[in-house]
Amino acid sequence: MKTLRHLTSNLLLATGLLFLAACGDSNARVTLKLTDAPGDGIEKAVVTISKVYLKGSVDGDKDGKGDVVLLSEPVTTDLLTLANDTADLVKDAEVPAGTYKELRFVITGGYIQVKQDGTSRIFATSANYEGLPEGAQVDGDLHMPSASSSGLKVKFDKDADVTITSDDDQKVILVDFDVAQSFGKEAGNSGKWVMRPIIKGADLEFSGNVEVSLEAGSVSLPLGPTQLASFSAVLINADGSRETLSFSASTATRYVADFKYLLPGTYQVDLVGPEGVTFSTDITRPATATVGSGAESNVDFVLTSFDVVE
Repeated sequence: MKTLRHLTSNLLLATGLLFLAACGDSNARVTLKLTDAPGDGIEKAVVTISKVYLKGSVDGDKDGKGDVVLLSEPVTTDLLTLANDTADLVKDAEVPAGTYKELRFVITGGYIQVKQDGTSRIFATSANYEGLPEGAQVDGDLHMPSASSSGLKVKFDKDADVTITSDDDQKVILVDFDVAQSFGKEAGNSGKWVMRPIIKGADLEFSGNVEVSLEAGSVSLPLGPTQLASFSAVLINADGSRETLSFSASTATRYVADFKYLLPGTYQVDLVGPEGVTFSTDITRPATATVGSGAESNVDFVLTSFDVVE
């Protein structure tokens, strides 16, 4: 069994992509990449993906094709390692030209590690799931309804079909596995967890990024501009999932955090300051950022106060 840790040569900068390139009169080449939005309180989210396939378009469509298997050898990965990053699952699979309505992932096992009452606990699909760390103690069950049978459906952006033609130069689709929305406690007092994945897809050419900047302005910081590195930017999507990214220096006085490979839509952007500090900014927080087709959205904060709490 492969693990994505053995595929580090295939890692790029950002949640799944499909790379469709021309390769002949009737076929195209497909590379599948995976990315995710992180989940608050979840320390690990490990899954074994045993099969990935493209589902042909509806019956009767003159361009419709049957299912095309892209991956049939199991791959195990921790989804949380892919935040703001991607990894290849499939490289240059041959796909007939045609119209496809969705991508499906067959997941045959997994576990999550969560923080509960100050203790890390593991919930797994079975006590002998082979993706578990050696000697791990399983504290409860993780249910994955339908994941290992028909597979998890990944609808493309706006529920549109994807058409692959033999003369496609490049077509890229981003698949975002939202961990925060995909794992939750089962109803009642069973203590079990359940995975009901939230997975979305969009053409990469229609994805974008949000660059958040932070400057001190006229505020005097105890450690100077370098203290801006102790702040973090928080991106909140429409489903409420939060991703936190540290600031790094862009210039001597301007620090940035860049959230990459985002699906089109509206996001909220906030700041988290260093512990023991209160601060204010020139614009109301959280601010709103709208990600458009292949475009960068900018949110620029300037500090208007910075006070150490006594």
